[in-house]
Amino acid sequence: MTDNESFLETARQVVTDEARALDVLSEGLNDDFAEAVQLILNATGRIIVSGIGKSGHIGHKIAATLASTGTPAYFVHPAEASHGDLGMVSKGDVVLAISNSGEAPELANLLTFTRRFGIPLIGLSSKPESTLMKQADVHLLIPSLGEACGFGMVPSISTTLTLAMGDALAIALMKYRDFRPEHFRDFHPGGKLGAQLSKVSDLMHTDTPIVASGTAMSEALLVMSQKGFGVVGVVDADSRLLGIVTDGDLRRHMKGLLELTVDEVMTANPRTIGPDELAESAVALMTMQKPKITCLFVVDPQTEGRAQGILHIHDCLRVGLG
Repeated sequence: MTDNESFLETARQVVTDEARALDVLSEGLNDDFAEAVQLILNATGRIIVSGIGKSGHIGHKIAATLASTGTPAYFVHPAEASHGDLGMVSKGDVVLAISNSGEAPELANLLTFTRRFGIPLIGLSSKPESTLMKQADVHLLIPSLGEACGFGMVPSISTTLTLAMGDALAIALMKYRDFRPEHFRDFHPGGKLGAQLSKVSDLMHTDTPIVASGTAMSEALLVMSQKGFGVVGVVDADSRLLGIVTDGDLRRHMKGLLELTVDEVMTANPRTIGPDELAESAVALMTMQKPKITCLFVVDPQTEGRAQGILHIHDCLRVGLG
């Protein structure tokens, strides 16, 4: 066996072992999990996540996931808790303490603090008879299945199971609270994710190129030129969008164009999008249907189809969509 083959064999074995462990975790979930979710839902304060070593690293991620999905949470390092950070824990909070062995000495002061002041404690461990689990009000037990290294020394399977349990908590809470993409965006305004969750109303232009029904094409061409979108909308007396005039419409009516009105040239019932739709949906509407288009008029069904703005494909590309 070559070195490359050996590397791949080891990698596949690790992934297989962790996947099997996740199946065991899934099958073993019970009412204790539901009780932990309910305890967090009832909290009037925040979720305090704590752990040491690799459990601490996983705890950081769990706290971040909870916070970004609508459950206020932060990580408290157990050693720092013993040197003043216990002041960050107060009535109304719930503590989620993580220790695979359940015997991490660094957690002792935090556990004592929760018992002294009646702060609910959720223990996450693989050892049901450990100090942590005996102290905890609610128990999240992960199966004890060794580690992927084969000699139980390198946290791998245990950290994967801990992470999965944290994700399960966060998603269960998120779904119960009906936490939707538009809420998620509030916590992720930057980067690619922020772009994907941008609403049409975030990117649209309100200086909309529109003319009234019956307008002469000579006037409509001036509006098209001034606004710079290469399109003009045609609206009725109540500002409801009736149609649009595009460069394609102009080419189809070149003969005698200036003698026509916009109603004779426009494309009726054009593609439109609502202001609360995701901008990513607008990109799909512009590019994945035929013919492809570069602009969408924004109309709100709640205002009976009145034109509220216009979105250009370049606005979406500028923020990283498309």
